[in-house]
Amino acid sequence: MTAVEVRLAQGTPCWVSLMTTDLAGATEFYGALLGWEFEPGPDRLGAYVRAVLNGAKVAGLGVTPPGTAYPVEWTTYFAVDSADQVAQRIRECGGTVAVGPLTADRAGRLAIASDLSGAVFGIWEAAGHLGWEVVGEAGAPAWSELATADDEGAAGFYRAVLGRAVVAADPCAGPGAADDGVDGARLPVGGRPVAGIRHSTDAAGGPSRWRVHFTVADTDLTVHRALDLGGSLQIGPYDTPFGRVARLADPQGGRFSVVRPAGAGTGRP
Repeated sequence: MTAVEVRLAQGTPCWVSLMTTDLAGATEFYGALLGWEFEPGPDRLGAYVRAVLNGAKVAGLGVTPPGTAYPVEWTTYFAVDSADQVAQRIRECGGTVAVGPLTADRAGRLAIASDLSGAVFGIWEAAGHLGWEVVGEAGAPAWSELATADDEGAAGFYRAVLGRAVVAADPCAGPGAADDGVDGARLPVGGRPVAGIRHSTDAAGGPSRWRVHFTVADTDLTVHRALDLGGSLQIGPYDTPFGRVARLADPQGGRFSVVRPAGAGTGRP
């Protein structure tokens, strides 16, 4: 388990948030599946709660604004030093800023954007809320990875927007990530890979998007539990160099992945 107690460096994933059409149904599903409890969060954009795992904040869930075409989807947020400056770079690099930048109470400042291929992501300038408070524990976020048909264009976009290098994946130094191989690219911060970009033309995966992965103690049991709770299995379970992975969808259609890290015992990863 890794506790997060400081503001993360720019370019580091720091939060994941689900926008859903059924907040009550989503909290019931994820609470039962990942062991989350919930507490109120900033509601400037509508009803919103924060998921809490053993007292630590790990994710957010909110209601899709009525009248919008925004799909039920998980969004990865990247820590930034200035939401306004990074939002401007997103526009200059050909991306779209759909929401913000705006202030979420005293928690911080955010924007929601899309890259050149339409993959949605968020940026977060922390104030009172630093982001997730624990990683590497069953029920906590594990990894975010962009699946796109234009991996080279994506690498250039995020390099320019976040001011971080994007490097080829090192097959000898896996990040403990949840992908199905060792190809692709990595976004390193402080010498450590924090997110991935991989080429994907998988029609089942739909348009380019950031895939959110959560750590679990047992991938196969989690899949069975998700199905019992009304979710669906998209792909897997399957083994990768970094762990056993399955891609799932919640009852409202929100897609996510779960991973039991390689070498993990039967307890917490």
